[in-house]
Amino acid sequence: MKPYTGLFVLDASQGIAGPYCATLLAACGADVVKLEPPAGDWSRGLSTREGSQSVMHVSFNRGKRSVMLDLQTEAGRAAMQKLAAKADVMLEAFRPGVAKRIGLVPEAGKRDVVFLSISGFGQQGPNSERPCTDGVAQAYTGLVSLNIGADGIPHRTGQLMAVDMTTGLSACIAVQAALAEQARDRHAGAPPQRRVLDVSLMQSAAALMGFNVAEAGLLGRVPPLSNVPAGTYQGSDGRWFMVAFLREPEWVLFCQVMERPEIAEDPRFQGFPSRAEHRDILLPMLREIFAQCTAAEWSERFKAARMLCDLVNSPLDWLADPHVQAVGAAVPLAQPGLGTLPFPQLPGLGPWSVPAPALGEHTEDVLREIGL
Repeated sequence: MKPYTGLFVLDASQGIAGPYCATLLAACGADVVKLEPPAGDWSRGLSTREGSQSVMHVSFNRGKRSVMLDLQTEAGRAAMQKLAAKADVMLEAFRPGVAKRIGLVPEAGKRDVVFLSISGFGQQGPNSERPCTDGVAQAYTGLVSLNIGADGIPHRTGQLMAVDMTTGLSACIAVQAALAEQARDRHAGAPPQRRVLDVSLMQSAAALMGFNVAEAGLLGRVPPLSNVPAGTYQGSDGRWFMVAFLREPEWVLFCQVMERPEIAEDPRFQGFPSRAEHRDILLPMLREIFAQCTAAEWSERFKAARMLCDLVNSPLDWLADPHVQAVGAAVPLAQPGLGTLPFPQLPGLGPWSVPAPALGEHTEDVLREIGL
C-alpha cells in the first residue's frame, strides 16, 4: 500500500521517535527528505556501525533521501527554507524554541502543511525546556515503577526503546489523522487548513500505561498486582519461560500441570488478590518446583494444557523460529556499508526492504530540484 505517493515530507528530526514516524510515512509511499547537520544524525554514531552508517540509524531512516545542510550558515538556512516551502509534512524534534530560532516554523511551509513537533515534555509547561530521553520519560511517568524485576528493583525496559518507539507511532497516527482531515475537507470543497501537532515522549509514555494510570487514579493508591503468579520462571537448564493468566480457573489448571494440586487449595492462594498479598511465600515455592525440569519441558506441558506459555526467546531465536520463517515475518535488507540485515515486517504494510541513505547522499539532487 502506497497511499502517500506524491507526499513530500521534510524530516528535520534526529534519534528515534521523529525518524521512526517519518520512516513509516516513507513505507507508505511518501518522498521523505532527511535533513542532517554536517556531523549527521546522532544515531549514526550508536550501535554497530561502519563509516557513517549504523544499525540504529538504518532502522529508523530507511527509504529516505539525506540532505546535509549546515543550519548555522545563512546558505544552509536558505536551502532549508526552500525545502520547507514545498513540504506537505514537516517534522522537527529540537528543544522547544530552537526550531523557531532557525526559521523551521509552520509559516515556512505550505498554507496547508502538517507541522509536527516532537519533544520530551511538549512545547508548553514548566518542563518544556528540560532535556528528556526514553529512560527519563519511563521514570517520570511511572513506567519504571511498574517494571519490577526478580531482584525487586524497578527497571526501565532494557534495550527496547519503548517510549521512543511509541512516540514515533503516536506521531505517525497524529500526522495520518491530520492528512485524513485535510482529505475530508477537500472532498467537501473546503480549503484544507494547516495543522500544528505537538507530540511528547512524556505523554506517549503515559498513554502506553493508560490502564495503570487510570486504575491508580481511581483508587488513590498503587493497585495490587492483578495476575499473580504470571511471569517468568527459570527451568533446570537455566533457560527462562513465561506463563500468563487471564482468568481465575487457570490457577487450578496451573497447579495441575505442576502436579501440585494442594497448592491450589491453600487458602492463602485463593483468588488473585490473596495471591498478590502472599506472593513472597508463593513465588519461591514455584521457583523451586520449576527448577526440577527444563524450561522447554514446562513450556510444552503448559501449552498442552492450553495455557498461555512460551519460552523466553532471544531475537536470534525468534529469527530462527519455523513459524517466523514460514510467514516471512522478517525480510532481508541489503544495506550498503553494513551488509544484509534482517528486519521485521511492518505490520499490515507487507514486505518493504529499502535501505537508509548515506550522510548527504542526495544533497546535490534534492537541492537541484529546488533550484539551488
